[in-house]
Amino acid sequence: MTASLGLGTYRVRAVEQAARTACADGSVWIDTAPNYADAQRLFGPVIGEHPRAMVATKAGFFTKVEGDAAVEAGALTFEEAAAGHSLRPEFIRWQTDRSLAVLGRADLVFVHNPDHARLDRADLHARLHDVFAVLEDFATAGSIGGYGVATWSGFQHGAFTVPEILSLAKEAAGSGEHHLRAIQQPVSLVMARPISLALDGRGPLAQARAAGLITFGSAPLHGGELATLVTPELAEFIRAGASPTAACLLAAASCPSLDVVLLSASTPQHWHAAQNAIGSPLDPGHLRKVIDVLAQG
Repeated sequence: MTASLGLGTYRVRAVEQAARTACADGSVWIDTAPNYADAQRLFGPVIGEHPRAMVATKAGFFTKVEGDAAVEAGALTFEEAAAGHSLRPEFIRWQTDRSLAVLGRADLVFVHNPDHARLDRADLHARLHDVFAVLEDFATAGSIGGYGVATWSGFQHGAFTVPEILSLAKEAAGSGEHHLRAIQQPVSLVMARPISLALDGRGPLAQARAAGLITFGSAPLHGGELATLVTPELAEFIRAGASPTAACLLAAASCPSLDVVLLSASTPQHWHAAQNAIGSPLDPGHLRKVIDVLAQG
């Protein structure tokens, strides 16, 4: 089973048109964040017109403008605002309220790269507990559908594990009825370890799937550079007749236990080409051969 295609909005040009193209498919995930330029503001009206589209935003990183506003509101100190990232619970509450005002709704709010806070492991987990408690309040009130953790390297470097964040969510909720709903991490031929682990039924994706969480794969083209790194020969090995871009996207979307692969597709042509590319997933045995070839250099 292949992952479904979701729209990532990081560095997407013409984000309103990109959102309209994705939303035309009905039930589709759109992923954004307050620090993704003006993405939230630009596509907010679009999702209001498409109730079947599902929206994920983030909390943690912020722009200078938002940081200045947070200082003025008392949600951050001047020194905290200079960091560009905060897990202060008061700020998470303030930023989430602000995002909801722009978007109108959020099916998920991801804690954005919590490992960026550079806390030791015990302090990071304590802070995550407090942040989860804030997001539990939003979810219990019906203001958001749930929350998750989006990280670039937190799982890879052992800052936290899926069982640990599940435990923190249960503690934050005060019961087993928590609202932790998803994880997000890079999945690509560059960040291939999640694929290798999932093929063996191990790792964060498999653990999250077993716990009933939604799994998101970000950066399937690794910022777009994979299309120039993959040779035509490797693309042909992945799928006969596929372009390097299509082959890379297909490999990521074929990862076991992955529900949604997020692509920053700026044009309708890119979106529809991506849909075609992942329409028929790779057999797990063949995907394993692809990963083995990469490991051999």
